[in-house]
Amino acid sequence: MRVALHTKVREDRIDAYEAAHRQVPEELATAIRAAGATSWTIWRSGTDLFHVLEVEDYAAMIAALSELPVNVAWQARMGELTEIAHDYSAAGSDASLPVVWEL
Repeated sequence: MRVALHTKVREDRIDAYEAAHRQVPEELATAIRAAGATSWTIWRSGTDLFHVLEVEDYAAMIAALSELPVNVAWQARMGELTEIAHDYSAAGSDASLPVVWEL
């Protein structure tokens, strides 16, 4: 399934956010793949971040990662950089953007 998300980086933390994503821990990337994601791309427009994931089951991925120590640490780091963060709560799978049109 393809999932689109919207998050927001703090205006004064854009450089730090981008630097962090140049050094995503391999343990985290491996865990994301093991949880069923085959790709994850983030685009930035100003402070708006748009994510597109290809994942077997988004709700299952969130559940698998939510309490994983490497993800908890990463989310704490991202919490310092973002105004709107990726939601790993049980309701997080409902936070994806609805499809309006596809070609």
